[in-house]
Amino acid sequence: MSLGTDRNARVSANHHVLSVVAFGMILAFAPAQAADAAEVKVLSTIGIRAVMQELGPQFERATGHRLVITFDVAGALKRQIDAGEKFDVAILTIPVIDELIKAGTLVADTRVDVARSGMGLAVRAGAPKPDISSVEGFTRVLLDAKSVTYPEEGLTGVYFTQVQERLGIAAAIKAKAKLTTSGSPAELVARGEAEVAAHIVPELLAVQGVQVLGPFPRELQNYIVLPGGVATLAAEPKAGKELLQFLVGPAASAIMKARGYEPL
Repeated sequence: MSLGTDRNARVSANHHVLSVVAFGMILAFAPAQAADAAEVKVLSTIGIRAVMQELGPQFERATGHRLVITFDVAGALKRQIDAGEKFDVAILTIPVIDELIKAGTLVADTRVDVARSGMGLAVRAGAPKPDISSVEGFTRVLLDAKSVTYPEEGLTGVYFTQVQERLGIAAAIKAKAKLTTSGSPAELVARGEAEVAAHIVPELLAVQGVQVLGPFPRELQNYIVLPGGVATLAAEPKAGKELLQFLVGPAASAIMKARGYEPL
């Protein structure tokens, strides 16, 4: 055998040994990675649904964890929790989160504000787009609409009811209101079942078939903060904390802004 052939053989043998070692390391690491992976059960208000649907897969790819998310209005999720629903992370509204912490259902020092958003109005795509930047224009749109839809409960529904009373149009709106108990009011507008929807801006932007007229006038605006926390009886508390930290990290910030949320 020539020196060149002998050298090539040694190199080939070395490559083979390295390949075997590398493959063995992958096999050794895979079970550890699989063992660290967790299924994280999340109860989330629909107010952050659009961003969770985008950031969730990114978190799963980055950590190996799997998210199982239930979206609904905060009040409905609170009732599920009170009835014994098991979960790892809850992302709800401030009053509900604070109540759950007080009851010992959430770990107090895991609480973190995930997102903030103002409220707005939306109509069906292609419909006229009047100016609602003034209180007068905003009020006129609501009075002229044949129907107005908004959540029956939760902070957005409660606040919008207060706005109606403040403007002196509560009776007029009540006569044509189409209240929602789950899902986004904008979905009714997209289906042609209501003319105007009032909700937080990101949730309006997330529904296809509608266009956002704009945020509430400055004098009427209210910002909804959505905090999250880890359950005291969480099956996966470590992964739950990782999720909340991911949602307030720099990677999530740009997507939050693009989806209509505002810096905290």
